[in-house]
Amino acid sequence: MTEHIKKSNRILAIDILRGITIAGMILVNNPGSWSHILTPLGHAEWNGMTPTDLVFPFFMFIMGVCIFISLLKFDFKCDRSTVTKIIRRTILIYLVGVAIGWFARFCYRWNNPLENAGLLDQIWYMVWSFEKMRISGVLARLAICYGVASLVAITVRHRYIPYIVVTLLVGYCVILFVGNGFAYDETNILSIVDRAILTDAHMYHDNGIDPEGLLSTIPAVAHTLLGFLVGRLLFSKRTHVVSTDTKTDLLITKIIPLFVVGTTLTFSGFLLSYGCPLNKKVWSPTYVFVACGLAATLLALLIYIIDVKEHRRWCRFFEVFGVNPLFLYVLSDFFAIVFGAFSFKFGGEDTTIIGFFYNELLQPVFGDNGGSLAYALLFVLLNWCVGYQLYKRRIYIKL
Repeated sequence: MTEHIKKSNRILAIDILRGITIAGMILVNNPGSWSHILTPLGHAEWNGMTPTDLVFPFFMFIMGVCIFISLLKFDFKCDRSTVTKIIRRTILIYLVGVAIGWFARFCYRWNNPLENAGLLDQIWYMVWSFEKMRISGVLARLAICYGVASLVAITVRHRYIPYIVVTLLVGYCVILFVGNGFAYDETNILSIVDRAILTDAHMYHDNGIDPEGLLSTIPAVAHTLLGFLVGRLLFSKRTHVVSTDTKTDLLITKIIPLFVVGTTLTFSGFLLSYGCPLNKKVWSPTYVFVACGLAATLLALLIYIIDVKEHRRWCRFFEVFGVNPLFLYVLSDFFAIVFGAFSFKFGGEDTTIIGFFYNELLQPVFGDNGGSLAYALLFVLLNWCVGYQLYKRRIYIKL
């Protein structure tokens, strides 16, 4: 690869798309009231897709892109140092997810103590909640997909990865059709496997379906590998210079092929959805195609706007989230737990920080749905303010 390509390797649009997804995840996870959510900010009940259903998969896609970038520095060598780093980070991300789950239950039990229990019993009740704690979740899925995709990237020739993706998706599709995988109840094979292995006490319960369960991790790994392949498209050493102009070269060698890939995946997913429905909760193969296709298309558009046309003033807000993504996501969970778990007296009644802002300040002004959205936006802004202090000081916290 020539020096010209090396100098243009940094693509700001990747940080921006990552920041958009993190801001979006925080926004949709923290309404002022779960009873009052604007339709686009809620998940599809079962089959189908809303804009909210794209936020998490967009982040997984961009994580795949970043896996390529990070491992490229080590030339994808499968040595002890690289494997150790991958495993260490996988375990760390998973344990952070477990810690957040434990902290949520600790705060809830602190605020709802046992009746007529002694001090030691109360402490044990608050501290030991693992017997009923969910062990799957967003961070658990991110950890597993990161670990598996990274290990595949350093142990398998990259030209074979598309075949792995197809095998995973086709195999999972067979599992869905054979195992009643589109039934929204406990007869679903996903529910059966999760209840047998994870047990009810450690699952998220949605008609027996855990949206981050075991079997649905199979297509999620394929999803991440598709992001990895897009990273290969953008940063492969075999990229050739076709013009002496950096922007023209970026447009021809990266943006146009990326747009073609994104469009092809999107239309393929929608076309195949007539037989295999789009469904986030089971992470259906068509959902993988559509989500990755739209993510690739949006990334191509952002590269064109930000890195070719250099319209960058608008994107500083999202860059703050993009350079410390997982830390700010975890921080938002911490704030959400504290704001929702502890109550205090106001006007003679018990309320939480969330309840106070929504019921007393925002809902009277903006209405039910508007107040709920206003709280979510203020919550995003709170996390941005913390992130901006880190961004300003060039502090990057890696999980």
